[in-house]
Amino acid sequence: MTGASMSEVEAAAGGPASTPAAAAPPDGGARAWMVLAASFLCNGLLFGIINTYGVIYVYLLMDLEKAKVPDAASKASLVGSLCIGTTFLVSPVAGVLTDRWGIRLTTAVGGLLASSGMLLSSFVAQNVYALYATYGVLFGVGASLTYTPSLVVLGHYFKRYLGVANGLVAAGSSVFSVLLPYPLEWLLKRLGLSGSLLLLAAMLSLIIGCSFLFKPLAAPAAGPARSARAELFNVDIWQRRKYVIWALAIPTALFGYFVPYVHMVKYVSTRFEGEDGKILILFIGLASGVGRLVFGRIADIPRVDRILLQQISFFCIGVATMLLTVTDSFAVMKVLALIMGLFDGCFISLLGPIAFQLCGQRGATQAIGCLLGLCSVPLTIGPFVAGLLFDHLGSYQLPFLLAGVPPVVCSVLMFAVRCVPDDAKEEASENGLMVKSCSPLEPVGDKLNGHHHGHGALRAGVGVGVQQASGGAASDKLLSNLDS
Repeated sequence: MTGASMSEVEAAAGGPASTPAAAAPPDGGARAWMVLAASFLCNGLLFGIINTYGVIYVYLLMDLEKAKVPDAASKASLVGSLCIGTTFLVSPVAGVLTDRWGIRLTTAVGGLLASSGMLLSSFVAQNVYALYATYGVLFGVGASLTYTPSLVVLGHYFKRYLGVANGLVAAGSSVFSVLLPYPLEWLLKRLGLSGSLLLLAAMLSLIIGCSFLFKPLAAPAAGPARSARAELFNVDIWQRRKYVIWALAIPTALFGYFVPYVHMVKYVSTRFEGEDGKILILFIGLASGVGRLVFGRIADIPRVDRILLQQISFFCIGVATMLLTVTDSFAVMKVLALIMGLFDGCFISLLGPIAFQLCGQRGATQAIGCLLGLCSVPLTIGPFVAGLLFDHLGSYQLPFLLAGVPPVVCSVLMFAVRCVPDDAKEEASENGLMVKSCSPLEPVGDKLNGHHHGHGALRAGVGVGVQQASGGAASDKLLSNLDS
């Protein structure tokens, strides 16, 4: 294929060669707001479904128990935890593919895989082992490939208001987490598990349509290209001791992080007869959205100690999770759910700014991708172990108590970041970069005529987007998700 035809293909896909000229983020306008709305919808659909798996879990568990499947709770919970784990595990790969394929093509492929995974799940809803592959892995891979570019594209259309844009998009998962539980319950009662999954697959297909709006703006041409290995894998971030400690501490918290999302509805049914556990998921999602907007804005304030804020958020999440096991009041459960959601939003919104603070502009992208990859293992194991304990104990008291311990431990471990002195060489290098960089850093692109034509924004990962030379950090995640 000739160079000209390759450029045409990349342009059609929204890839590196989409436009040869530089274009500054417009920070508004009809197209920018359409892109933000599409990104909001993508994040909302993906993480709304992931976060409300607890509703699906109850019906899947009932089907497995009717079929007399042994260890039904742990097997049913593994479907949801595999999904969130895969979403995080594939994040580093999703970033590389976004750089290589382009924003539009990566999003479209992600939407196709996510909707296909859910569609196939509707045909194998009675086979939990098949659901591991379709719902857990295929949907999870699609979610990851959609999530990263849906945040990257914001850096092409917003600069001054990028933190606000990231906060609004991240709030999409919270809005959908609030809106989905009751309609999903209604569908499950009337259509059953298979019919409900089929409708969710149709909803996820909307992501493919959203991808056509994700046309990137080009960045200025850069100097001579670095080696492909240097572009793909930034090993410098692992020489930053503060980042290494932080990146290893965060996954410690997540062994218990996703347990309430999977098991809360079932836990309430076993503890508070006649009460509706879905309202707690709704409260968590609502408070998380508020937390992301509020703390995302706070993270942009100079001199704010972001690491301390994140430590506080983990401590509060852990304590609130443990308190769920000792209260006999459902009203108190609602308050605890609001606290968990608020500090969940704090934790998520600070991931991007902290990664930028510890690794700088050039390293923040892969710093986030690697962190999400490390988080995949505890996110997968935690809900599965909680389900296994319920199978053998018949109670959620111990699983929820144990789920609150890892976040508290993480909040203590993060003090080690303060015990490590800054590396003078790294500081000098980063300061040099900040002086030279008065425009957004160019992401990885294909080498054309000895130069790079990038997407126009640093890959956001968890909302790190374009940064100004003044060093202001833009907010948000997960992810989800996450997140979330």
